Amino acid sequence: MFDSNENDPISPALRALLELFTTELAEVRFPDMNGEVLDAAAEQVREQAEAVARAQAALEAARQALQESQEALLQKGQRALAYARVFSEENVELSAKLDGIHLPRAARKGARADGAVDPGSAAQGNEENAPRRRGRPPKARAAAGASLFAEGATPEALAASAHHTGNGMLSEA
Repeated sequence: MFDSNENDPISPALRALLELFTTELAEVRFPDMNGEVLDAAAEQVREQAEAVARAQAALEAARQALQESQEALLQKGQRALAYARVFSEENVELSAKLDGIHLPRAARKGARADGAVDPGSAAQGNEENAPRRRGRPPKARAAAGASLFAEGATPEALAASAHHTGNGMLSEA
């Protein structure tokens, strides 16, 4: 796992020393020190580094599982809170207690742990991210209709509006 020099847990200086003890100093023996002792220590360092990498991978998997469990609990909690609020409509004391509980919003189902969003869920997102509708916008009929029911609309305004919209509901006077 740590074969390449950039991922090797042994520093370049120590690798150079190990290389010397396997080539030019292979026959040299010092008290309690030689190439075999250095190689054994280097192998132990590499094994420990691999153990750390496995532990980090397991930790990341455990964190992901924890996050998914927390998200599931939050979704269930939000649902339970909504049910409890409907149930407690007649109970003022219970309603007050439930009003004091504020749960955070759940992450979207398409959201991933790394913060990226699943492309399939992007279409279900908010309107800002939704693609724009194609074609001409619908005609604004509400403006003419709104003036017919506006407070204080005079008969003259109603007649003018009916004449301009061409609906013929009111006859010209």
